[in-house]
Amino acid sequence: MDTNVLYYGDNLEILRKYIPDESIDLIYLDPPFNSKATYNILYKELTGNPSKAQIMAFEDTWQWGIESEAALSDIATSGLAPQATKELMSVLPNFVGKKTPMRAYLTMMCVRLIELRRILKNTGSLYLHCDPTASHYLKILLDSIFGIENYRNELVWKRQSAHSDSRGYGSVHDIVLFYVKSDAFIWNQTYQKYDEDYIEQYYRYIDADGRKFMSGDLGAAGLQGGGYEYEWKGIKRIWRVPIQSMERLDSEGKIFYTKNGIPRIKRYLDESKGMPVQDLWSDLEPLRSWHKERIGYPTQKPMSLLNRVILSSSNEGDIVLDPFCGCGTAVVSAQHLNRKWIGIDITYLAISTMKWRLDNMFSGIEYKVVGEPVDLEGAIALSKQDKYQFQWWAISLIKYAQPYGDKKKGADSGIDGYLYFQDEKDKIKKAIISVKGGHVNVSQIRDLIGVVKREKAEMGIFITLEPYTKPMEQEAILEGFYCSPLGKEYQKIQILTIADLLNRKKPDTPSWVAPMDTPPSPKKKSETLKML
Repeated sequence: MDTNVLYYGDNLEILRKYIPDESIDLIYLDPPFNSKATYNILYKELTGNPSKAQIMAFEDTWQWGIESEAALSDIATSGLAPQATKELMSVLPNFVGKKTPMRAYLTMMCVRLIELRRILKNTGSLYLHCDPTASHYLKILLDSIFGIENYRNELVWKRQSAHSDSRGYGSVHDIVLFYVKSDAFIWNQTYQKYDEDYIEQYYRYIDADGRKFMSGDLGAAGLQGGGYEYEWKGIKRIWRVPIQSMERLDSEGKIFYTKNGIPRIKRYLDESKGMPVQDLWSDLEPLRSWHKERIGYPTQKPMSLLNRVILSSSNEGDIVLDPFCGCGTAVVSAQHLNRKWIGIDITYLAISTMKWRLDNMFSGIEYKVVGEPVDLEGAIALSKQDKYQFQWWAISLIKYAQPYGDKKKGADSGIDGYLYFQDEKDKIKKAIISVKGGHVNVSQIRDLIGVVKREKAEMGIFITLEPYTKPMEQEAILEGFYCSPLGKEYQKIQILTIADLLNRKKPDTPSWVAPMDTPPSPKKKSETLKML
């Protein structure tokens, strides 16, 4: 089995095709919630054969239909599904309705969770991130699949400080359900910072050098296993440490003497690991607009959240899988913490975003992408299947390019993506990207020129699936050049075909001047990387 792989396609098919039994150490999934929001993830009835690149696109409307019926039949006849799960799914309509969105959601989740249990090692763990709308249903479902005895925790993550909800309490938390495959699961104790109230109450002493500390008992009275009996500075009793250790601690200034002259050991705040992590996670700050890691993805989770999950339930070299990758925080966190990883998503916007993050955060990283077009035939098939997926895939062929994903809101802005560059210190500049999958003509070049002027961009890049015409080429040339402060001229409007990009041809744009880890996110909200 390959690792460090991004799979583009329906996770159910990918799990069954590529992931063997008991091969994954840790699964984290943040599936779309059964809310009123529109998500195009999970499933759609296929109307044609897949291309050679095996591209599949699905749209999730959370409505009961033929896919839900097929999934329910699959569960009923599956040798992997526990009897408790089959019985649960048979009575579920009595509670949520026969053909309701909730039943469709739980059915599509059930068939996937069964596969996830199959691929999880005996020492493995699963964390399912969800919101309170469906968390109680999902818990019952997980109990039936993994067994009630393998439920470990309901983790509550406080994702924001306050929220104004009409006629109700503000909803400020998400739920993370933690299950294991067996009692042999991997567990590494992690710690969180002490609350300020705890520090004020217990670390109330301050050393001469300003370090805060609490005092610990050095006496061994009642201590199981006994201690060491001797006299220390006029006090004879049974101590926890031998006299040699007492002398060393005293010489190092690590003993605190009470008013009665009783010695107690100093436990410094800055040497403490902190409090063992509890099931209420209020110490992990959600992403704010000013955070460097924020890329504008609506459901993006902070790295600190995934770091805690991965550190707690896996070791270096283990394999982490996220079957609903989104913007890929689990994948990024796994790479950062020296784990192997597998990511799956049904939208190419997510895959292209993950590629962009990985390439920018980890210099020289090597990984595979399975399921994306690898030839012109695959590109043509994708453009016919879903024009937005095609646009996002085409943009991902340009390194550092960012898709503009707000496609279904209002009129077409004429912008499919941005390529930012910096050829002058402290000045971030941009090229507007326009992608066309159908017939092209010279008017579209003129439209791009107009958008470049409207957006005050330095350059424009036109990507076309079909060959471009001579008038299009001439119109682009007439627009002239962008003169870089570095002393080089770049054609202001450039045309590239998909064939060019597949053959590794790149747009001719300036490079970065100021040293930086990754191209910065744009500051204007309208230019932020947007996702559906």
